[in-house]
Amino acid sequence: MFTGIIEELGIVKNIANKKGNMVLTIEASFAKKLKLNESVSHNGACLSVIPASGKQYKVMAVQETLDKTNLKHLKKGDKINLERSMSAKGQMDGHFVLGHVDGVAKCTTIKKLKGSHIFTFAGSKSDMNYIVQKGSIAINGVSLTIAKLTATSFSVAIIPYTFKHTNFQDLKVGEFVNIEFDVLGKYVVQYLSKLKK
Repeated sequence: MFTGIIEELGIVKNIANKKGNMVLTIEASFAKKLKLNESVSHNGACLSVIPASGKQYKVMAVQETLDKTNLKHLKKGDKINLERSMSAKGQMDGHFVLGHVDGVAKCTTIKKLKGSHIFTFAGSKSDMNYIVQKGSIAINGVSLTIAKLTATSFSVAIIPYTFKHTNFQDLKVGEFVNIEFDVLGKYVVQYLSKLKK
């Protein structure tokens, strides 16, 4: 369980292929504190830790994860949003984020305002079933509020702190982000769909 409040921007130090899976070596200040199989969110995708040495650790993304996320597009040197799992005694600042990415969305426009940035993403018809105005969504693991919604797109406003401390700072039009819809909304949609049958 995560909150969508990014703890640190990690750096991808190496990418290797192991039997069709992607093994990522990540540099992060908290690497020494991580334990074997500990859950860490990487751009919103929950992956299990393989301890390494110093300021680095490894994680493996299997084919299922690569098919559903933007991790397959990572390159050596890329910045990646990191969040360790929430402590039972921790403070809930964002919203309930499971680290189970629902899919990817393409960034269509980026608008720089005086005190923020507006990022807009294309959404499929099925995606729109899970998104509501002023509702929560996790984008690359970041807990955000829907600012604008149309039949085919959704927008979020990024405050300066979030822009500076996440990989939104490097996101370009045409690139893909991981999205996880609000788990409560997903249950409601599934329940209502069963009632119609």
